[in-house]
Amino acid sequence: SLVVDTAFDWEGDRAPLTPWSDSVIYEAHVRALTMRHPGLPPALRGTYGALDHPLITGHLRRLGVTAIELLPIQAYFDDRFLMAKGLRNHWGYNTIGFFAPEPRHGLRDPLAELKGAVKALHRAGIEVILDVVYNHTGEGDEWGPTFGFRGLDNASYYRTIHGGRYYANDAGTGNTLDLTHPAVLRMVMDSLRYWVEEVHIDGFRFDLATVLGREAHGFDPQGGFFDAIRQDPVLAPVKLIAEPWDIGPGGYQLGAYPAPFAEWNDRFRDGVRRFWRGDAGQAPELARRLLGSAEKFDHSRRPATSSVNFITSHDGFTLEDLVSFTVKRNFANGEDNRDGHDDNHADNMGVEGPSDDPAIRAARDLRKRNLLATLMLSQGTPMLLAGDEIGHSQGGNNNAYAQDNDTTRLNWQHDGALVDFVARLSALRRAHPVLRQARFLHARPRAADGLPDVIWRRADGAAPLPGDWHNPGFRCLGVELRMAAEG
Repeated sequence: SLVVDTAFDWEGDRAPLTPWSDSVIYEAHVRALTMRHPGLPPALRGTYGALDHPLITGHLRRLGVTAIELLPIQAYFDDRFLMAKGLRNHWGYNTIGFFAPEPRHGLRDPLAELKGAVKALHRAGIEVILDVVYNHTGEGDEWGPTFGFRGLDNASYYRTIHGGRYYANDAGTGNTLDLTHPAVLRMVMDSLRYWVEEVHIDGFRFDLATVLGREAHGFDPQGGFFDAIRQDPVLAPVKLIAEPWDIGPGGYQLGAYPAPFAEWNDRFRDGVRRFWRGDAGQAPELARRLLGSAEKFDHSRRPATSSVNFITSHDGFTLEDLVSFTVKRNFANGEDNRDGHDDNHADNMGVEGPSDDPAIRAARDLRKRNLLATLMLSQGTPMLLAGDEIGHSQGGNNNAYAQDNDTTRLNWQHDGALVDFVARLSALRRAHPVLRQARFLHARPRAADGLPDVIWRRADGAAPLPGDWHNPGFRCLGVELRMAAEG
């Protein structure tokens, strides 16, 4: 049976969730977000306690954020090959304790401090979503250490191949948890319920979620994990977000998840980046992304908020680096720059790396505003990367998973102009329901007035002709939105 410490006083905390249509997500890392903030007490920096400081909650409220999505805080393990290079697992995607907060983010009582942060964020009207890793554990491959699961019941907890001698490696980390086994599924469900009931977490983002839905016959949106979580009275009401891919067979499953799951949409990321970079023939792609990627998500009664739109995330270039570098610079990771994505759809605006040239700086600032405006004015659920609003750079590192240092720690010395711009975009989005609809738009006539719910415009104000959509040079696109047609 589960033993729970009831000493923490929640003071009646349990605010209702923000509707998906009103949600703005802010992806952040506990240490990276707070470690260099000059206004925080030095002892609090980099800890759970920093999250409930008015400087942090006030910044989030100013941005119009409704939910902070924390990179993994379930207790995790530093990989041996990183420690040998003097590095640490900064991101935390190597969980070993699914029922405990990572102690390195705490001071004296990590669990109580985390609860205090959740309570304070709730008082500020901000939900807390956890990035969780149930696709593998920190025990690594068949040569890795034994911390628990391997010793408890290796053949039940892990997917094995070649007669059980080796692990399946669908997560790319050496092992893969087997959620088709009842004991493993129960462990995952108990863990999720623990974080909701005892820590008042408001939702989860599931890392490499295709693993969780892979049955013996392949990925199945009606598989056991999805059935279990959707029928659970504790878990069904919270926000559920899938990273809809892994490196296993049939791993890319964007748009295939069942309601009420939302999904990270990399098609939005790549399509919007390519359009603003000036790639030819991208107007139709941009049009699809502006309308919530209906070709992927408009099925099975899923809402238009199912697409979690993002330009940047922890995995890849920051916004500042996206407009400053065309080539990744990951040498500090100790893998000779072989790690990380090679095709980032980035544009340095004429100079590789930092520049003091006023013209280059102006062009980069305009590009950042263009990208952020596209994000916040598109149908779907927008997600911001912490630090993008203050111009944080990782020096071109697009895979900073092992950089627990100033590469990832936000530099809060900034002029505030971009913060104000993001705040204005959020206010605009809140003020106009037409920008955050639950129904998809398909240019169908509305019963109320017979007009289409979306109308496209060329630069001259005329509706695009079929030939325009196929013209590689068609790069100026206007859109007139109305509330969605019924049906």
